[in-house]
Amino acid sequence: MSDSIELSIIMPCLNEAASLGFCIEQARAAIERSGLRGEIVVADNGSSDESIAIAEELRARVVRVRERGYGNALRGGIDAAAGKWIVIGDADGSYDFAEMARFLTKLREGCDLVVGCRLPSGGGRILPGAMRWQNRWIGNPALSWLGRWFFKSSLRDFHCGLRALTKSAFQKMNLNTTGMEFASEMIAKAAEARMTIGEVPVTLHKDRRSRASHLRPWRDGWRHLRFMLVYSPR
Repeated sequence: MSDSIELSIIMPCLNEAASLGFCIEQARAAIERSGLRGEIVVADNGSSDESIAIAEELRARVVRVRERGYGNALRGGIDAAAGKWIVIGDADGSYDFAEMARFLTKLREGCDLVVGCRLPSGGGRILPGAMRWQNRWIGNPALSWLGRWFFKSSLRDFHCGLRALTKSAFQKMNLNTTGMEFASEMIAKAAEARMTIGEVPVTLHKDRRSRASHLRPWRDGWRHLRFMLVYSPR
């Protein structure tokens, strides 16, 4: 099977029954438009709702990841992926997988990692109700500024959840973090290894979830900051 798959779309999932089906269908349409042989991998992190049943009914491949955390879920999903190109995106409907084409263009041009930018400074858009004001105006800009300084990166948005990378780049990164700071670690390790990193504008939509967000701004912001302070060569 691995020889026939070119692209894997990975969705971390924890109780996303309200939005998962929509995201899988959207991702499948994006794969068909790409002309690539692809798969959809749902990295389930212990869902107690109907998420797994929905994924299986829609013929997505479910990878069960027992260790809780955003980083653990993504690492488990990417490890299991068969494609040489990996696209990761949340399963809550906040990202449009139709925008994947811009990421694939960058990979074809030789990028090892491509990160989406939701911020208007990088051409992105944040639709009404899609992001808390604290995250939009304080958390994301401040942490991204620190990330650019710490790791000599030009990326404007360090925390966008829609991104793409090659499987070979992932294997070289040796990622270890377990939570939301996984997003920062990916960029830091890529910069340290002098990989080619690209950025493309994306639109952040209001999510379709029927439960509270897994994101905890103060806790997760501190985890990002702590990782950068510990890992920065500066």
